[in-house]
Amino acid sequence: MKRFFVALAALGLAAAVASAQDFNAAVDAFNAGAQALESNKTEALAQFRAALTQAQACSEDEAADLVAKCKEIIPGTLLSIAKEKINEADYDGAVATLNEAQSVAAEYGASAVEEEAANLVGNVYLRKGTSLLKAKDFAAAAEALEQAVALNPDNGQANLLLGQAQLQSGNTDKAIESLTKANDLGEGQAAKLLSTTYLKKGQALMKAGKNAEAVDAFEQSNSFAPNGNAYKLMASAYSKSGKSAQAIGAYKKYLEVEPNAKDAADIIFTVAATAQKAGDKATAIEYYKKLAGTKYAEQADAQLKALK
Repeated sequence: MKRFFVALAALGLAAAVASAQDFNAAVDAFNAGAQALESNKTEALAQFRAALTQAQACSEDEAADLVAKCKEIIPGTLLSIAKEKINEADYDGAVATLNEAQSVAAEYGASAVEEEAANLVGNVYLRKGTSLLKAKDFAAAAEALEQAVALNPDNGQANLLLGQAQLQSGNTDKAIESLTKANDLGEGQAAKLLSTTYLKKGQALMKAGKNAEAVDAFEQSNSFAPNGNAYKLMASAYSKSGKSAQAIGAYKKYLEVEPNAKDAADIIFTVAATAQKAGDKATAIEYYKKLAGTKYAEQADAQLKALK
């Protein structure tokens, strides 16, 4: 029995010595991490984590303070590493590290780090998408920017860039959704892009013989940024549908928007001839008179005499 108690006493002494050794090792690891912070944050993180593991195995009163200190510094170190990755354009690595930082920060109660890391993820996807857009990798850019918008739906720039990427990828309907959102959020460039997109959509519908739908697209184009081409194409679509009055109205709008257009005389003659054919004598006379001094002057005079 005496030997047994001696053995127990020896075991207790060994445990105390081991605990002291673990604590000293934990302190050494923590100090090594602190020294590495300026030059190698990845190494610093590894040292802090080693210090945490060792301190958690210790029975010393001071170990609890060291554990708390490790849990305080590890989330911030992860966040700092993520920021370095962002600056190095390692966007996938940055996102992975930010996600880890959020998880660790939530576990250790570092709410400020958790919030900052969460906010940065959307920014990283925005940067990644912008970089891919410049590199003309439009499909990958759209994928990254979709992530940015999902994380921050009210980011106008993200919606604008996503719309651009979707346009370049041939996904017109999705692009219109994104650009409309960007426009609603005050992104000025979105209106012009929407106008151009609807203009092209209208042209495609006209080629497909869908003139009524084409007119709707041209009206959408003008709702975002009035432009002569949309009015001229709208007039053509109306003419093909036999809607002379609407065609004349669209041609008039074209001339208002583009008063110095190279084809102004052609359009004026078209308005006059269309009005004459439709029985709108007053408009026909008004527009034939506008052709004095143009290449249509002789024809206009002849029609004016006929109308009088």
